[in-house]
Amino acid sequence: MADEKRKNLTAVQQDYQAFAKERETKRPVLKNCIRAFFIGGLICVIGQAVSYFYMYFFDFTEQTAGNPTVATMVFLSMILTGFGIYDRIAQFAGAGTAVPVTGFGNAVISAAIEHRTEGFVLGVGSNMFKLAGSVILFGTFAAFVIALIKTIAVKWGGLG
Repeated sequence: MADEKRKNLTAVQQDYQAFAKERETKRPVLKNCIRAFFIGGLICVIGQAVSYFYMYFFDFTEQTAGNPTVATMVFLSMILTGFGIYDRIAQFAGAGTAVPVTGFGNAVISAAIEHRTEGFVLGVGSNMFKLAGSVILFGTFAAFVIALIKTIAVKWGGLG
């Protein structure tokens, strides 16, 4: 398919594409992957420490400590985004900061900060959940479908 498009280009367009390809910035893919791996891992280690904190000081179990841990990590990422720190970390680590749950908090608060000049209702309120809204909707729908499948399997399949 790419060869067909290339054949339809004029000589000047082909020369320009060759010129642009020579000067294109080479991305350090391996270095970026290593950074993402270590920073994402560090975020997960911090999350595990927060989880242990809730289990040790507030008598949560391993199963119940997850909810306050996620809320705390999202809150911390929102605070760090508000001060501009999370964005600097994201510049360094790339996907390592976007993949953990902290990336969700960053996405929500970034949209709110970006549109704050339009007012609290029309700016912050309406734009805050542009990206996060679809994530919340998909998560809720997926949880419903999985619970429905589990209920059918346990009730009628004799798996309980």
